[in-house]
Amino acid sequence: MLTRKMKDSGIKWIGEIPEDWEIRKLKYTLEERKEKNNPIVTDNILSLSVERGIFPYAEKTGGGNKSKADLTAYKVAHPNDIVINSMNILAGAVGLSRYTGVVSPVYYTLYTTSEEINITYYYYLFRTREFQRSLLGLGNGIMMRESSTGKLNTIRMRIPMDKLAGLFLPLPPRRVQDLIVKSLAKDIKVVNKLINQTEQSIKELKNYKQSLITESVTKGIDPNVEMKDSGVEWIGAIPSRWGLNQIKTVAKVMNGKEIENDGGHIPVFGSGGVFKYTNTKLYDRESVLFGRKGTIGKPLIVNQPFWTVDTMFYTHIFENRAFPKWLYYILISLPWDVYSTQTAIPSIVGSEIESIRIPVPAIEEQQQIVEYLDDKVTTIDRLIEDKTKVIEELENYKKSLIYEYVTGKKEV
Repeated sequence: MLTRKMKDSGIKWIGEIPEDWEIRKLKYTLEERKEKNNPIVTDNILSLSVERGIFPYAEKTGGGNKSKADLTAYKVAHPNDIVINSMNILAGAVGLSRYTGVVSPVYYTLYTTSEEINITYYYYLFRTREFQRSLLGLGNGIMMRESSTGKLNTIRMRIPMDKLAGLFLPLPPRRVQDLIVKSLAKDIKVVNKLINQTEQSIKELKNYKQSLITESVTKGIDPNVEMKDSGVEWIGAIPSRWGLNQIKTVAKVMNGKEIENDGGHIPVFGSGGVFKYTNTKLYDRESVLFGRKGTIGKPLIVNQPFWTVDTMFYTHIFENRAFPKWLYYILISLPWDVYSTQTAIPSIVGSEIESIRIPVPAIEEQQQIVEYLDDKVTTIDRLIEDKTKVIEELENYKKSLIYEYVTGKKEV
């Protein structure tokens, strides 16, 4: 088998390329589309995300920037335009448009009319980590921190188009570009299918874990126990020997109070993680925490001294009435959407939480439920962690595959 001849591209992030490939500046390969939506060409507003690429703004969910009312301030993008967010390209904010629409003024739209260019090849090229990292320093003041997973966290600074235009990029023969695009589409489809299957498996495991917890804290772990109707819809039947009490009978829900932090090394906990604040209160007992807004349905159990903050609730648990981990499992089982405000950022007050009725077994049985759930949940979480690592490996493989193809290191 003949080995292809390679040559040094002269560009560090590209490395060696096949001998019949060229190196050419972006401005001699792609053109910037500077078409303004004035007068109005289209009212189809497009959005760009790292995960989805280019899609209609009407399909956007969750937060993010709001679209402007003045459509004349937008740029026009056409099908087969590469759209780049100049403020977030380091994180991979690039897409290939399938639509005629308008995009933010901070986006760049690139196109070509040359028969020499398959623009999808350059879309793949711009998606590589190596290309994105080569942009460091092009925007004054850009700072980067790499996480443990290899993801780049950046301070958003605009990269000028004239600096992008001066970048040297590989230019394979058109026939090779077409083969690379075809091969990548096929291979990425296979990898994405595996990722989607793994993500679905993780979703099913999470749903199973939640149902297992809810079932255990409302029905107990003895399948032969006599049951009675609780009278509460989300709870259903409970063991006949259990009580049905308001949360305030087992714990007091308290706001984090603002007093000065003494600068010690005790962590500050909020719902969902550890944070740093200057005005906090020290609490030195095991507790369950959750946010007062937004994250109320994501409790966190803390079994060490911690600083509280006034944006969260913490629970002062009555030790003779409740086992802390049991209360945690109860709280993550609550249908919070029923009890919280139905607003953009759901919220709830402490007195309302305290009035929620929950099934309460004897504290000895609470501990048995906790031991049972800890064992089951640990096993499920380990499976989820393993599958999450598989997804990370598949994503990394996909990125390396794209890089190998678009720089000619993998033959088509």
